[in-house]
Amino acid sequence: MTSSGDPRSWRYIDTVDGYEDAVAELAAGVGPIGVDTERASGFRYSNRAYLIQFAREGSQTFLFDPTAIGSFELLQSQLSAHEWILHAATQDLPCLREAGLNPTLIFDTELASRLLGLERVGLGAVVAELLNIELEKAHGASDWSTRPLPQSWLEYAALDVSLLPELRSSLRAELAAADKFDFAVEEFEYLVHWQPKESSTEPWRRLSAISKLNSQRQLAIARSLWEARDSLGRERDVAPGRLLPDSSIIAASLEPPRSRGHLAAMKTFTGRASRSELDLWWLAVIQGKETEDLPELRVRSTGIPNHRSWPHRFPAADERLKAARAELQELSQALKIPLENLMSPQLLREICFNPPATPHIEVIEAQLRESGARNWQARLSAPAIHRAFALAESDHSA
Repeated sequence: MTSSGDPRSWRYIDTVDGYEDAVAELAAGVGPIGVDTERASGFRYSNRAYLIQFAREGSQTFLFDPTAIGSFELLQSQLSAHEWILHAATQDLPCLREAGLNPTLIFDTELASRLLGLERVGLGAVVAELLNIELEKAHGASDWSTRPLPQSWLEYAALDVSLLPELRSSLRAELAAADKFDFAVEEFEYLVHWQPKESSTEPWRRLSAISKLNSQRQLAIARSLWEARDSLGRERDVAPGRLLPDSSIIAASLEPPRSRGHLAAMKTFTGRASRSELDLWWLAVIQGKETEDLPELRVRSTGIPNHRSWPHRFPAADERLKAARAELQELSQALKIPLENLMSPQLLREICFNPPATPHIEVIEAQLRESGARNWQARLSAPAIHRAFALAESDHSA
């Protein structure tokens, strides 16, 4: 399927021959490469890409169907050495890597927008502000595992990615003018090696409204139902919440049914598979009722205590944190960089809870770097944190 009209002509690629020709054309193009993906989050169990888009100056835009192409080894070998432009790279990198696509140079247009202090950093908002082009965000949350893909969806996907090279040029110029390009370089290098957080050992505890459950037995039933739902979702490649919503698991755990019939009669037990898989759910309830492996009521933290408990339990750390936030907020406003991009909230809490024994600026800067802060973040934040610690200490002494 093709669309003509330079410079945003595009082709949908779902054959091996078409794929090889597309890679050759992209390799013959010039400059950085716009990259985007479309997933089926909320519809499928997996977070794989169901469409991968590439755009480059001197080439058409290509929309690759991973389910038809299979291996992206040729594209990786031909294009991975060039800069890839992504918007909110951490959303796309996991599914790109799953497809065997690993960029070695990245330009993240969302992160660049944050460093510039733009008020809104969604792709549509940034494109409207910098390129004066209005994007229609009608299909971003669609089920991209649908086949065949509607023409309007493909046009939407092609337009988004085709604008990334031009957007990158504009943002790069803005970063240079604001003396922030070096910040961006460090951030983009970090993204190349970025990895998502490791999965929780007890992912079932992320159930919505799980705080309503106040006994170990209730939690055991919820865990059993969650595991049954997760297994069924994985087997069918369906988002688990579409089979049985969290609210149904909580309802059946809060007031455990006495029998299969009682479970079937519960009006709060809903979902597309709530009745068709009733035997599965009832078996899970029984397992939760009978297991001797009862989960702990509360998860034991392995890191620093939750900062919400600091005012009463760790007042000195709380004073350091409040003072540091105030100092960094002032710096954030002066630099026009959001506070969370200037310094990770987690890193800030860690250094406030475990400050260096000799809190000199150089020591604070080194500790921030060792904890994972980028050089520019540590260099700019250390003096502010040093002032905050001194202020907190003087207030505490007084």
